[in-house]
Amino acid sequence: MLERCLIAYFSHSGNTKRIAKMIGELTKGSLYEICPQNPYPSTYKAVLDQARREIMNGVKPALKGQLPSLDEVAVVFVGTPNWWSTIAPPVASFLSQSDLAGKLVIPFCTHGGSGLARIATDMERLVPGAKVLRGYATYEDGGQDTIAELTSWLALIGGMKQMA
Repeated sequence: MLERCLIAYFSHSGNTKRIAKMIGELTKGSLYEICPQNPYPSTYKAVLDQARREIMNGVKPALKGQLPSLDEVAVVFVGTPNWWSTIAPPVASFLSQSDLAGKLVIPFCTHGGSGLARIATDMERLVPGAKVLRGYATYEDGGQDTIAELTSWLALIGGMKQMA
């Protein structure tokens, strides 16, 4: 269904990582954790303050390690926490530094009540030449019904992929 896929994600609290791992299991895709060179603070308020400043100023922080090769990848799931109604700055760094032209980009996010907000539209701006499909959003870690929800969503995305 969704062959040759990569699941790239940034997770501060572990919620997005949990969803990324589930998507990886369901799609048999490879996982890539997006890690900022300088970790975010551990306290919630400090993270929110820093994220807000970075988003407002268009900061794209340096990332740890080497970006994955995308040569053999057709589909890239991109996971992020919803920070201030958009993608986390490390995800903006990943998207800006990756050549995703000709690929399908599929956003997913974890949130505290804001859903996808501007995440898909903001991703579209950062991935010229890529096709951004319908995203998935889940509250916090998704709860016990997450696998069933993801399975349904992936079936929908598979159908959308055929039309792309």
